Order: sequence, then structure tokens, then C-alpha cells
Amino acid sequence: MKNSGYVHGYSERESIRLDDQAATLEELLHSDTIYSAGDCVLEVGCGIGAQTVILAKNSPQAKITSIDISEDSLNKARQSVARENISNVEFRVANIFDLPFEEESFDHIFVCFVLEHLEKPVEALEALKKVLKTGGTITVIEGDHGSCFFHPETEAAVKAWNSLVESQARLNGNSLIGRQVYPLLKKAGFKDVTVSPRMVYSDSSRPAMEEGFVRRTIIPMVEGVRDIAPEMGIIDKETFEKGIADLHRTASQYGTFIYTFFKGTAVK
Repeated sequence: MKNSGYVHGYSERESIRLDDQAATLEELLHSDTIYSAGDCVLEVGCGIGAQTVILAKNSPQAKITSIDISEDSLNKARQSVARENISNVEFRVANIFDLPFEEESFDHIFVCFVLEHLEKPVEALEALKKVLKTGGTITVIEGDHGSCFFHPETEAAVKAWNSLVESQARLNGNSLIGRQVYPLLKKAGFKDVTVSPRMVYSDSSRPAMEEGFVRRTIIPMVEGVRDIAPEMGIIDKETFEKGIADLHRTASQYGTFIYTFFKGTAVK
């Protein structure tokens, strides 16, 4: 969902990063999300459609409605779906806090990397609960930047990483939200809440993860605050650039990188 607090921005480079992220993490995050034929599924904050393509391919006979507040992002999502010859997705401009759907309209709701950008995530979940059918499920996936560990760990790399965390916090987001998926779903009134951590580990024996996750997903994500973090006084430019260079070393022969995502499911 687009808002002025989307810390990663809307550049073409960010679109590429989102596609790379989805492709790299497809098995880890999406392999156990399968919807049945005829199920009506609402995907919230679909952005450029990186997750949409995976959802639609995994559940080709489900009816998926994907919403976002950004028309530009939706246009990119439509192009992505068209390239894959996917026909079971409808895109609509909509705001999570003002949904244009009747109550109990959907069998399932899917929310991925959205709550971290919202100032009021519980209210967002409560709004989604209204349009979910009784007995229907919600799936929420979020990362947690506090779960990040890497080697070599230099002072500059840690400061660059933390500058992303702080930048997002100042924009009323929460990059540490992964650890809160369970309590957020409980507070919103869902039942049968379960959360499973999905850890990513990268070293040079896993070149696909090293390239797809560290070099093409994580580091570009941090680079997204190259301008705003110094402007906010969080970090100076010299330290930031040194930190980025040091983060690249975590994807070298003797480097390692660890990060955890949290996938929650619950029932209305």
C-alpha cells in the first residue's frame, strides 16, 4: 500500500529488487500457501505484483483480487501477470482502511510485507477481518530487521543497517514487526493463530541465496535510504557508503548472512 512513509521508495531499482526478492524466497515463504478452486482471495498491498504472480501460479483455480493504493504499481502488476499469461487475478485501487467490499466477501486474505509500513497495523487487520468470511483464513508474512546477523560484522555495516531501521521508524513504520505477527493477529480478534519463523541463511556454498538474497535483495534495500538517512541525521554519508561496501563482504567467500521472516496464519 503506497503512502508517504514507504521507506523503500518507488524507483525502477526497487521494482527489480522486489521481483528478485519474491523469486529468491518463493519456496521458503509461499510453498505452503495453496488455495482451492473457486476460493475468493484478497491480496492486500500487492505493489508491482511480485507476490501476486506466485500466488496465482500456486492456486490457478482460485479467484484472486489484488489491491494497492498506487495505480502506477498496479499497472506494473498487470504487466507482470500478463507476461505470465495469468488470468485468475483482478486488480483494483483500494485503501486497506477503506475497503470497497461487502462484509464477509472473501474466503482468504493474504498480506505480505505490508504491515511494516503502516502506523496502525491492528486497525488494518481489523478492517480486513470485516471482509473475511467467518471461518476464513488470513496469512501474514513480515520480516524482522532485528533478526539480522552477518559476518564480517563491522561497525560501519551495523550502522548502515540500523540506519534503515531508524529511517523506517521515523516514517511511522516498523521494520521489527516480524516478532509481533502473533500478538497483532490476536489483538485484531483472530483465532487459531500460528506463526512459523522462516530463516534465510547465506554463505558461499549457497551461491543462489548469496546472489538473490544478499546482493540483490538485502543490500539494495539498505541502499534505498542512502539519501534520506543522512538527511534525517541518522548517519553520515561516508559511514553509510563504507557500511554498504562492508555488507557486500558478507556475500563474499568468507561471509555469511542470516535473516528471519515470520509467517502467521489465523482464522476468523
